[in-house]
Amino acid sequence: MEHLWRFLGVLREDLHAARRRDPAARSLVEVALGYPGVHAVWAYRVAHRMWREPGLRLLARLLSQATRAATGIEIHPGAQLGRRLFIDHGMGIVVGETAVVGDDVVLFHGATLGGKAMRRGKRHPTLGDDVVVGAGAKVLGPVWVGDGAQIGANAVVVKDVPAGAVAVGVPAVVRTRPQPSPAADLVEDPAIYI
Repeated sequence: MEHLWRFLGVLREDLHAARRRDPAARSLVEVALGYPGVHAVWAYRVAHRMWREPGLRLLARLLSQATRAATGIEIHPGAQLGRRLFIDHGMGIVVGETAVVGDDVVLFHGATLGGKAMRRGKRHPTLGDDVVVGAGAKVLGPVWVGDGAQIGANAVVVKDVPAGAVAVGVPAVVRTRPQPSPAADLVEDPAIYI
């Protein structure tokens, strides 16, 4: 019973993360009923639990494919997703089997955490905590993206990105972010990194 309460707590965190990060979200009920990113993460959490049992791997894959058909979001049940992942819009997102995603990550529509080689072993990216992956961005191969990094829209990342850096372009160029002044209450303009 304790496992069930912990699992429900994680699902509640997913709801609150979406509500907090999406300015268009008006209520937790709206998020729970109408956000395919939340539905995909919830289905992943069940499929991942099943994936850890060798006899349930086929069922886990079938659940992940049914979720893909329903949401347009493909998350392999073998991937490791952290807590409070927020998928905004979601259509076209792909997360590969050996991907590792930290806590408080945001993935925008069309993002891919994919592989570059057809071999066994670690072939997908590892994202740290508080990473933002922009719309259409591709993070490919067993690269590491550090805590607080940002991947720009449509960037193609094939090399490691240090913590706190911004990666933009094709192939992505890594730029360090200037430290904001203590009095800066304004949101940074991402165009300053281009």
